[in-house]
Amino acid sequence: MDSVTIASRRVPAPRVLALVLAGGEGRRLWPLTEDRAKPAVPIGGRYRLIDFVLSNFVNSGIAKIKVLTQYKSDSLNTHIARGWRLSSMLDQYVEVVPAQQRRGREWFRGSADAIYQSLNVITDENPDLVAVFGGDHMYKMDVGQMLDYHTDREAELTVAALPVPVAAARAFGVIQVDASWQMLSFVEKPADPPEIPGRPGWALASMGNYIFSTATLIEELAKDAEEESAHDFGRNILPQMVGKKRVWVYDFAQNEVPDMHERERGYWRDVGTIESYWQANMDLIQVVPVFDLYNPKWPVHTSPRPLAPAKFVFADEENARMGIATDSLVSEGCIISGGRIDRSILSPGCRINSYSHVEESILLEGVDVGRHARVRKAIIDKGVRIPSGESIGIDPERDARRFTISDGIVVVPKGYRFE
Repeated sequence: MDSVTIASRRVPAPRVLALVLAGGEGRRLWPLTEDRAKPAVPIGGRYRLIDFVLSNFVNSGIAKIKVLTQYKSDSLNTHIARGWRLSSMLDQYVEVVPAQQRRGREWFRGSADAIYQSLNVITDENPDLVAVFGGDHMYKMDVGQMLDYHTDREAELTVAALPVPVAAARAFGVIQVDASWQMLSFVEKPADPPEIPGRPGWALASMGNYIFSTATLIEELAKDAEEESAHDFGRNILPQMVGKKRVWVYDFAQNEVPDMHERERGYWRDVGTIESYWQANMDLIQVVPVFDLYNPKWPVHTSPRPLAPAKFVFADEENARMGIATDSLVSEGCIISGGRIDRSILSPGCRINSYSHVEESILLEGVDVGRHARVRKAIIDKGVRIPSGESIGIDPERDARRFTISDGIVVVPKGYRFE
């Protein structure tokens, strides 16, 4: 073999298996999680929370993905089975792994135990690296850049983290690093978060996204399984590895995707409460959004729906019967029939009838707003029919007797029937 050929040879890219932890119950999102797992909660009109992490992997060229589920997973399983079909010819897949009690009679006892009980999916694939990511966060990430960071440092574990102000860091798991960004400690919700070296006033919040060398992951999971612990990555696996393994921290704020607007840099939302869910949706409808759904070079994929285009009807300006939407997202199958929506998001199949007005609200699939109804700063779950003349978000005392209210946001549960 000549020298030119030898010089052009490349080191093979590592084989990567992605594991998405999608068994979360999402209690703080109640009642949106009353009938569905947190990663299956609809967002942005036509998406589910799980779509963001799956899109990040696929857009990054990682197409061997296992999704670990547990809590009320039927709608999540259906969404993945019908919408996330990759090429079996190219050995690409997104596959659901339900809780199976393979190592005893207990269900998953924590994020680490979920993978320990599913070790067969790792050993069957035999990858070089395993990417363990959460399934319920909203962000864009080129995972390949984190993989390069991991391999360049010959790390056994790399943790993605986001620089945040110290005051905000108290709500997260916080990582302490040295000047080279090796991990020194991990603390859950500390009262006094350690600052980033050279960046006073800033701390590193863990994103719950990890890249492991396969052998290290299996070793640490087996060790944790023998101990009395919460069997959690943040509380147990990370702390027990610090100082014993090569653990590095990746700065998510340095990650870039093609055609990313500067406002999107470092955007990451843990959509864990009603207020954060509402705000994440509102982020999508700004004139220059902090999370852009319209970037064709980094699309957010989801299950396609066989529905007609959205329709806006009636232009009777004299009688204020006009189908109008401003600063809003309107999904397929919706009909704005002589009503008005402002700063709102409509999921597929919604109908806004004449003279009604919807403001700063999120309507999930199949919501029907009757004539002359008023909806303000509310989340209306799937299939709700709001009667003519009804008001939601207008009278707080009346709403409190009927619905959940969180941070001033009214939540009408799935299938609610008005008297």
